[in-house]
Amino acid sequence: MTPIWIFPAYPLIIVGPMAGILVQHMSQNRALNIIICGVTLQGIGFMISVMVYSAYIYRLMTQKLPQESVRPGMFVSVGPSAFTVSGLITMAESTNRALPSDFMGDGKMAAFVSKIIANWMGVWLWGLAVWFFFVSVGAHYSCVRNREMQFAMTWYSFIFPNTALAAATLAVGKVFSSHALNIAGTAMGIALVPLWAFVFCMMIRAVIKKQILWPQKGEDKDEGGWVRRPSSTASAR
Repeated sequence: MTPIWIFPAYPLIIVGPMAGILVQHMSQNRALNIIICGVTLQGIGFMISVMVYSAYIYRLMTQKLPQESVRPGMFVSVGPSAFTVSGLITMAESTNRALPSDFMGDGKMAAFVSKIIANWMGVWLWGLAVWFFFVSVGAHYSCVRNREMQFAMTWYSFIFPNTALAAATLAVGKVFSSHALNIAGTAMGIALVPLWAFVFCMMIRAVIKKQILWPQKGEDKDEGGWVRRPSSTASAR
């Protein structure tokens, strides 16, 4: 088992960051509705991810690490908390404009409290994302040392979840005026560009070498109803 099981919840997990960007360009009434829906759907997605987290961590404690070809999927565990960080912080930044003056009795106070809660909760979840990131990096030490890692489509997990961590790092650095975190987030974002190019080139190489997109090849070789047939020479004998 890998955190790939979290993927069904990913459409919900990315709602928060999208809502945080969209709300900046909406009128007050629409902005408030977007924030409420964004927080609701983000919370559902994150709580579903927490359930999968428990099974994933139990599997890591009781069994071996995932197979080398699918081990990059461990980076998917970075995404839920990191996307939640950037979603909560970006949505909280727009509460001053989105909340009406009489919201919960005092709109300005509600916006102020919402920002404080979102910022500190963001730091908490950002730490969780960083922890999962280092666990995933450490799990790949043996793969790099022994060079036993064939390409699989899960290699794209090196990219997508870590973009969320870069965005979350920048969001936390912005609200806490941390120059170090801003530099770290920018460096991560820049590093992901050549890493994406490398993964893409390795995918093309794998297709040419018939390691993927061929029957009985790739991480899904046992799926799809493919049956290995004996060669014509073997059957003739």
